[in-house]
Amino acid sequence: MGLEEEIEEIETEIEDTPYNKSTESHIGRLKAKLAEKKEKLENQSSAGGGTGYSVEKTGDATVALVGFPSVGKSSLLNSLTNAESETGDYEFTTLDVNPGMLAHRGANIQLLDVPGLIQGAATGKGDGKQVLAVVRNADLVLFVLSVFEIEQYDRLQEELYNINIRVDRDPPRVTARRKHKDGIRVTSSADQDLDETTIKEVAREYGYVNADLNLGEKVDIDRLVDGLMENREYIPSITCVNKVDLIDPDYKETVDDQLRERGLDPEAVTFISAEAERGLDTLKDRIWEHLEFIRVYMDKPGRGIDREEPLMLREGATVEDAIDKLGGEFEERFRFARVSGPSATHDEQQVGDQHVLQDEDVLKLILRR
Repeated sequence: MGLEEEIEEIETEIEDTPYNKSTESHIGRLKAKLAEKKEKLENQSSAGGGTGYSVEKTGDATVALVGFPSVGKSSLLNSLTNAESETGDYEFTTLDVNPGMLAHRGANIQLLDVPGLIQGAATGKGDGKQVLAVVRNADLVLFVLSVFEIEQYDRLQEELYNINIRVDRDPPRVTARRKHKDGIRVTSSADQDLDETTIKEVAREYGYVNADLNLGEKVDIDRLVDGLMENREYIPSITCVNKVDLIDPDYKETVDDQLRERGLDPEAVTFISAEAERGLDTLKDRIWEHLEFIRVYMDKPGRGIDREEPLMLREGATVEDAIDKLGGEFEERFRFARVSGPSATHDEQQVGDQHVLQDEDVLKLILRR
């Protein structure tokens, strides 16, 4: 029996097994085995050759446009950037990843129009695995939905989940430290519905015989498995609904209801028409905001403060991160920095490389000769 058949057999058994306290441990072991076999299948596929859809990351951040065929991703990319992605009214117009660069509020944001997904992409249909591998490397997922097919959101989420992409979730606060004896010891800072036997049996499926396992949050079996695996990607997302120019105004309420059914706030979803170029400025702002950029203005020796081309960093970035992005010899020659702005207690505050910067700080690097 091949891996795909084994995976299908385990998934069927999980579906057919009613979940209750007496079956909890069994289902936990099954889900652990399932995750392990999916990882093996993914590794086999990665080692199988082929051209794939590898794209070099450039710019200040990368956004993957994810949607099923013919929702208008190529038209959207062309409207937002300088790219020239082929467009058409038939499925699978885009057969390769098309990058474009969105310049907005000082940031250069790489947008990737990946080939339209189809149901079953995570198992390899329609070159789905190569497509989804590109998404794993993105900083933000932009779901692109047709106003007439809001239900596609459910399938997109499922396909990303099946390729180990966890959208809009933080990594589980689960740590496992191996030791030489004394079996598995479980500690938790939250009350758990899972019993300790189930937790230990799931851990054993991943080869933990002697280990200290700490749960920093309340977990179900899926979150426990995610916490023990190292191949999950946790990526934020935003959603836009395209082709709104094709609906009557009174249909908007129906669309809003469909979004709410999927846990999406219509006010947080951007309604656009890529063809008519409606709503694009709002979408650009939301992309920028969700990437959590900060702008740092460099005070350059002999030239003053450059406010035209800020250094783009992400929230929580330090002076050290700024030095890394600048490159060159700054790291070796760095002595200290002077910072003015929101993160400083006073103008020209002297700081070290671990100082956390904020949006619109002015940064001056003092270097060794």
